[in-house]
Amino acid sequence: MSRKLGLRLRIFLFFCLLAGGSVAIAVISLMIGYNRAGQPEMMDAFVLAGILSVFLTVALIAGIWLLFDENIAKPVERIAANLRARAHAGTAGRIDMNTARYLGDLALAAEAVTAKLSENATSTAEQIAAETARLAADKEWLTALLTEIPVAMIIVNPGHRIVLYDGQAAAVLAQIAHPRLQASLFDYLEQQPVEAAYRKLARTGKEVGFSAQSVTGQQSYELRMKPLGQGHGYLLTLDTSAARIAPDEARPLVYDFDLLETSGDDAFEKRPLTDLCFVVFDTETTGLLPHKDEIVQIGAVRVLRGRIVKGEVLDTLVDPGMPIPAASSRVHRITDAMVAGAPDIAEAGRAFHKFSTDAVIVAHNAPFDMAFLRRHATAMGVEWDHPILDTVLLSAVLFGASETHTLDALCDRLGVTIPQALRHTALGDAQATAEVLCAMLPMLRARGMTTFGDVIAETRRHGRLLEDLN
Repeated sequence: MSRKLGLRLRIFLFFCLLAGGSVAIAVISLMIGYNRAGQPEMMDAFVLAGILSVFLTVALIAGIWLLFDENIAKPVERIAANLRARAHAGTAGRIDMNTARYLGDLALAAEAVTAKLSENATSTAEQIAAETARLAADKEWLTALLTEIPVAMIIVNPGHRIVLYDGQAAAVLAQIAHPRLQASLFDYLEQQPVEAAYRKLARTGKEVGFSAQSVTGQQSYELRMKPLGQGHGYLLTLDTSAARIAPDEARPLVYDFDLLETSGDDAFEKRPLTDLCFVVFDTETTGLLPHKDEIVQIGAVRVLRGRIVKGEVLDTLVDPGMPIPAASSRVHRITDAMVAGAPDIAEAGRAFHKFSTDAVIVAHNAPFDMAFLRRHATAMGVEWDHPILDTVLLSAVLFGASETHTLDALCDRLGVTIPQALRHTALGDAQATAEVLCAMLPMLRARGMTTFGDVIAETRRHGRLLEDLN
């Protein structure tokens, strides 16, 4: 229990104890003095002296506590958060020496240690960057080569979840739903033929050919299932030579081979943060009243194993069914002409709901954005029962409730840059929020919060922040 008490709360309790002890001493001293005096007419004087001494003692201790909290406790928390950001999120911001001016040599020592570590990290990072650049070039060459081959390839783990898809497969999957790592194959293909082929593959250990339809029933495919060996799942191939796929459309080779090792079906609260899929989203709206205004744009990105999955994005304008006020257009630069012919909220909401399957939904001030979606849940024909994580509350957990928790402040604190052209666009803000999330996840783990349930338990302590924001 004591580990859950923050530094500032511990200090506050210490001063409360000091005040209580001082008041008790004053009261006892006055009682002893009154008993020795033995004169009833002195009662009023002793009571007045007692009240004044108690009041002045408490006021003095409260004043000292306020000074101590502002000049000692808060700066110590800021330095601790800054050091964690440097150690676990890779930020390079300097310690604010002005706020730490009463801490003696502590801030200077912390700055010196982190500067030295940063020098060593920079040298290592340069070597890693050179090797990463070489691997990226090899990946681009492989992607281009695979794009020329009219065969779609999908690697699937034993739980029938997608581990890898190439550019051709991305085009095939996109005809059904957004291609997504860790998504169930049954979000795209009918389940029975795939499971029958997999049972035959497990029994014979040899390649299996079979036919399957899309879950929409609008496409039919001839597929081949090949074993990967050692129980790691299977490879699906599909001849796309006859499919109507734009050959010049740039599509990445997307993969995460760690997904070959399937995790259990634990409830979200029990799952490690490293095993979770997050869908980070943002909306632009006609105004700030969720009960009457409407969404005009939804942007979302996917985060898997602490990394943003490049290419897996949702970015759609939404027809709000009402004029967009000029004041709102000045903020997000979306006009009535731009949303004409765009999907309505029912269609766009269903697409986002599908994009967020089996994921934790993340947003900055999530209650605001989710209120718009939940209001139209019936029209969408969906239930918004996803686990929700709010980066405002994560910021409060890591940096203290007294700090500023706007998206701009959080990006500045963690070294995330939002290009001005993308600020106040749904996808731009979602991308920035996702980068912030990726920076905070290792900081949360370093604080001992390793499961989703651990994080939610901590964020609930700061729920009042969201009430104040909204």
